[in-house]
Amino acid sequence: MKFIAEIDVMPLKEILDPQGKAVKLGLNNLGLKEIDNVRIGKHISLEIEAQDQADAEQKVEIACKRLLANMIMEDFRFAVRPA
Repeated sequence: MKFIAEIDVMPLKEILDPQGKAVKLGLNNLGLKEIDNVRIGKHISLEIEAQDQADAEQKVEIACKRLLANMIMEDFRFAVRPA
């Protein structure tokens, strides 16, 4: 079966996020001073062949931990659904 995984990788809250800080300053310059605590991450979408939902989730977890996310500086979450 084919599955679609939607993965979000974000910097850990304890890690400085210079991109997020730059975007927050830009938003302030646009008059949007109500927006705070901007964090910039990445979104990854992929197709995966697996026997079932649990197998697909396990493969995505391995991919995230070994390649897609830097576990020292980033955290991830994902959702898997049938294609």
